[in-house]
Amino acid sequence: MTGLRYVYAVCRPFGTPLQAQLAGVAGDPPRLLTHHGLVAVVSHVPEADFAEEPLRAHLEDLDWLTEVARAHQGVVDALTTVTTPLPLRLGTVFRDDSGVRTMMEAREEDFLRTLERLDGRIEWGVKVFVEAERAPDTAAAPPPRRPASGRDYLRQRRMQTKSHDDLWQRAETFSTQLHETLSGCAEDSRLHAPQNPTLSGASGRNVLNAAYLVPRAESEKFVETVERTRDGEPGIRVELTGPWAAYSFAGEESATGEGT
Repeated sequence: MTGLRYVYAVCRPFGTPLQAQLAGVAGDPPRLLTHHGLVAVVSHVPEADFAEEPLRAHLEDLDWLTEVARAHQGVVDALTTVTTPLPLRLGTVFRDDSGVRTMMEAREEDFLRTLERLDGRIEWGVKVFVEAERAPDTAAAPPPRRPASGRDYLRQRRMQTKSHDDLWQRAETFSTQLHETLSGCAEDSRLHAPQNPTLSGASGRNVLNAAYLVPRAESEKFVETVERTRDGEPGIRVELTGPWAAYSFAGEESATGEGT
């Protein structure tokens, strides 16, 4: 099959085969491209969609991008079950196998050093959300009475504002303490920008959006630590995601269309 080479991840050689029915981006099954002590996991993608100009245009198409991201994640997830992959950024594309090998050789030392650091480790994501509508002083309260006067209305507004401010303060304190606790259970951590609720579709406002690098052998303990925080603070929701390949710790700056 002709086409450009889409690269999902770099890893060390491994013996366990990938799932036979695994399909990559554009439906092409991933294959292994070996160079020295590294393996790139690649598949063919059509130049009409993944050359530099059409790829740049497609990155503005949310539906197209979602489909590619789902296929990319599926391959990386499959790799995570059989080895420790170093995932590359979405849309890492090269002209041919030679271009992929040239990239691997140029970055061989960095790849090997990072793979050594990530070996036997996985990423867990933890998010904290404020759900103001579930705050303890409003969730079970009866509907507010109609204000009898302008002064009464202002008093009610001040009480609502104070309740909102108190909840945010509790959420910030809770998130700081949780991050300190989880960082103590992990080898490394990353704080990401809070998620935009319009884009994420998650309810509530995101206060903490963090990733933690955890040895596989310590993952059960880490998950139990997170689970103990659930429902601990009314109006505050904790979400755990993973296990993932260590995206947040891979050190990839930008790889979109870098080889085309």
